[in-house]
Amino acid sequence: MSHSTLPRTAQEPAVPSPAAAVAPATAVPAASRPAADRGPLAIWPGSAAPLCDDDVAVGGVPLTELADRFGTPAYVLDEDEVRHRCRAYLRDFPDADVYYAAKAFLCRALVHWVQEEGLGLDVCSAGELELAVTTGFPPERIVLHGNAKSPADLQTALRLGVGRIVIDSTSEIARLAAAVPAGTRQKVLVRVVPGIAAGGHAKIRTGTDDQKFGLSIADGSAQHAITRVLAQPRLQLVGLHCHLGSQITTAKPYLSAVRRLVGLLARVREQHGVALPELDLGGGHGIAYRPGEPVLDSAALGAKVRAELASSCAAAGLPVPRLAVEPGRAIVGPAGVVLYRVLSVKRTGAHTFVAVDGGMSDNPRPALYGVRYAPRLVGRNSLTAPEPVTVVGRHCEAGDVLATDVQLPGDVRPGDLLAVPVAGAYHLSMASGYNLVGRPPVIAVTDGHARLLVRRESLADIQGRDVGL
Repeated sequence: MSHSTLPRTAQEPAVPSPAAAVAPATAVPAASRPAADRGPLAIWPGSAAPLCDDDVAVGGVPLTELADRFGTPAYVLDEDEVRHRCRAYLRDFPDADVYYAAKAFLCRALVHWVQEEGLGLDVCSAGELELAVTTGFPPERIVLHGNAKSPADLQTALRLGVGRIVIDSTSEIARLAAAVPAGTRQKVLVRVVPGIAAGGHAKIRTGTDDQKFGLSIADGSAQHAITRVLAQPRLQLVGLHCHLGSQITTAKPYLSAVRRLVGLLARVREQHGVALPELDLGGGHGIAYRPGEPVLDSAALGAKVRAELASSCAAAGLPVPRLAVEPGRAIVGPAGVVLYRVLSVKRTGAHTFVAVDGGMSDNPRPALYGVRYAPRLVGRNSLTAPEPVTVVGRHCEAGDVLATDVQLPGDVRPGDLLAVPVAGAYHLSMASGYNLVGRPPVIAVTDGHARLLVRRESLADIQGRDVGL
């Protein structure tokens, strides 16, 4: 299906924006434009363009128009930006498998976009898997992860014919092997822990031995698991997998991981006479949430990883395995913008708190990791000098803070519209039902059109799940 013919929702038919001519739909995506050339919009989707009255158009549609039409909070996703980033990864990692990490954000339209751009899919549950396959995604191009896969996860993966299952613990080996139908073999990878500390926060570092994921190389757990998998006639071990963490902005940890995993591949061949044909380095590629923050260069990473893999394999006398990577945040994060309305402005001592109509229920990342964002006032031309404020959410937690000490006009007031860029990843996918406020909608924009992808969660939706008295 061409992306121009994706189905529209019955609730919100796509209509062209009156400002489509003001903000050209052919704007070059941010991934290919120097950040310095875009000034305050450096971290925004590449189609972002300033309009009069300090409005901003994304995908040719003014954000004020989207807020008026769909309400707030609302998540805006630039389809062209997502597609551009998918293509960039395929270009930066030639002759490799690129799997989109669905945990960053998943909906049916995004499944279509990823499929049409030629990427595979990395899922972590039966729910993500079912949504993808029932949307038409080929199951053989899907990898299933998870440190504690449920029986339903494994049964669904086998029933639908998932391409790869990543084994994360020794207890999973016999359980999976027993579930594979007689006369068939399931392709698997073993997730190993290379003992490398990398990532933007301790809670998102997964390449070390002191967390719940994978099997350690250092203590022999990985080698033991490999031996057990090879002994299972219904499992076909095709390679190794590792994931170092998230928000990694340099290539060095990945190159170290390549060297350690190739060393393990060499031991596997020595002990078992098997040359495993695949090596999956996971994702975790860092992006900028505020102007000036470091970003992982995927093109440089691709070149360096391929060179290191070839060199290490040559030194070990191994054939070069097929490489795989799993970007999620780096594809969808910069394509998203979230819109909030200001509900109150409170000055307490030396602090000014700007409260909005969303918060930790639609974006828990600041509360979990202390992440910082760069919100912007849109739709009103203020001549008042900016002042430091803290943007907070509406929820009953002191930790419900969306942005600390950010510069907003000193006359910010209730009713103002705030836009927060780089909101496409790990916001709605981690959203909760706290205070029963309902999760926001997701709107796609492209070529001056907007369409609803995921509708707002209503009070009726919430009450419908509550069936007991």
